[in-house]
Amino acid sequence: MGIESFDVFVIGTGTAGKSVAYDCAAEGMRVAIADNREFGGTCANRGCDPKKVLVGVTEAWQRAQELKGKGISEIPEINWEELQAFKNTFTEAVPAATERDLKEAGIEMYHQSPQFLDENTLSVEGKTVKAKKIVIATGQKPMELPILGREYLKVSDDFLDLEELPKSIVFVGAGYIGMEFAHIAARCGAKVTVVEADDRPLAPFDHDVVSHLTEASEALGIDFHFNAKVSAVEKLQKNYRVSFEKDGKTETVDAAIVFNTAGRVPSIDMLDLEKGNVAFEKAGVSVNEYLQNTTNPSVYACGDVSASGSLPLTPTSSQEARIVSQNIRKGNKNKMNFPPVPSVVFTLPQLASIGLTEDEARRKGYHFTIEYKSVPDWYNAKRINEKTYAYKTLVEKETNLILGAHIISSQAGEMINLFVLAMCGKLECQHLKAMIFAYPTWGNDIKGMV
Repeated sequence: MGIESFDVFVIGTGTAGKSVAYDCAAEGMRVAIADNREFGGTCANRGCDPKKVLVGVTEAWQRAQELKGKGISEIPEINWEELQAFKNTFTEAVPAATERDLKEAGIEMYHQSPQFLDENTLSVEGKTVKAKKIVIATGQKPMELPILGREYLKVSDDFLDLEELPKSIVFVGAGYIGMEFAHIAARCGAKVTVVEADDRPLAPFDHDVVSHLTEASEALGIDFHFNAKVSAVEKLQKNYRVSFEKDGKTETVDAAIVFNTAGRVPSIDMLDLEKGNVAFEKAGVSVNEYLQNTTNPSVYACGDVSASGSLPLTPTSSQEARIVSQNIRKGNKNKMNFPPVPSVVFTLPQLASIGLTEDEARRKGYHFTIEYKSVPDWYNAKRINEKTYAYKTLVEKETNLILGAHIISSQAGEMINLFVLAMCGKLECQHLKAMIFAYPTWGNDIKGMV
């Protein structure tokens, strides 16, 4: 059997990989794509999209809880099995639909993780293929914890596919995934415990705004153990026991199931990058300003797997894919240049952030003003009896431009997008305040935050 040759070989079928493949195929290039899991990537199959479906029903529950006695008489009961069935309507068709669209675009498909044989040669499905350009877009995967009993730990994929919700759950790690899943599980009726090695959840976010989320989480019934390093997981007769070191002592907590939500790492271990002369680092595949590998110019990387310095988010993956696609098709003319990127934690209330935190702004030497307030008495929160509503904004003194905005509220995810417009458009605060927004809306509130 001869060696197949392609203009472009893409590894990974998520947001970034698909985009590059479609663009290059439309240009008339011979393109192949490979994945060792179901086609469609993490976000659509086992990440952002199905998670947000689960969050949706808890939003209805939370609104009823807040308005109980103020027009709502009974709190609705969440049916986990029905919720999962609804979620599956979003995910079940993704792999087949992705493969259909790739086939229609004339893209060759492989259902295995390729391995590099040399700089331009891969081994996949027992075949040898050559490619002028190779794009690594394999995303990230859960980080394995080096502890005794790690084989008993479940991961985010398992949570999203739970047929029944256990009565008790431990989440090891209080990042995005741990906090979002903890909120979903607690509202759906589970007893939730979160064990975190840091002194608070969500370390990259502003500490003051995060403190409001911690309080709201505890009010929901979530138990936290901070400054706690998990050392072992033990299988009991019915449950599991998690041991952790805290304040020089060993403590334990039992639960029906334990999830590893301690973080994610680049999914590159199956690729044999060394054989391809592909440089990599802790953050992923090493890239230059064109998202081209620093040691193998035939290789590009985009999405969560690239060590580009951008946040591992679906919108940044799309942005990186556009850059890689253009550089492959037209030569290295497009440099990575990201605008301010918002982040949202889909707990309830939501936590949203863009730009610099207070600590980051101080380290960078900016001269700025801070406005930090808790405002549950503002109309939009008060009308739905929402108890947690706070913000912190940073404005540079010299330019009167927004350096950072951090919000906690039920609508923080939508509100932060208005700060994206203000920051990308370099609107001075007085110009933002002069705009007329619809009232009474959450968006109108941002004028009172700067």
